[in-house]
Amino acid sequence: MSYDSSNIFAKILRGEIPCKKVYEDDFALAFHDIQPQAPIHVLVIPKGPYVSYDDFIASADDVEIVGFYRAVTKVIGQLDITAGGYRLLSNAGVDAHQSVPHFHFHILAGKDLGAKLLA
Repeated sequence: MSYDSSNIFAKILRGEIPCKKVYEDDFALAFHDIQPQAPIHVLVIPKGPYVSYDDFIASADDVEIVGFYRAVTKVIGQLDITAGGYRLLSNAGVDAHQSVPHFHFHILAGKDLGAKLLA
């Protein structure tokens, strides 16, 4: 899967589509999912054009990688969800049902999320 600069997250990053922002810095943007799967469902995306986790790790520089992961940690802290727990999820590729070709994490919390998925 190659990066498509017309994907919805690229448009959000360019300000062409609004989002309900939770956090933003030089490395990441976090916002509420428009189709939440839990009471708390926030997406965190890097600002660079990366399709998946492996693309991000292979292509981003160390400063961007560290900055992005620190942003994810700040969002988790800002949401105040560590006591009850949370799920951090990233889908990559067709078999994982990645719907937007821009690397992102889902942060899900606010209820019992059940056991992890095992195929």
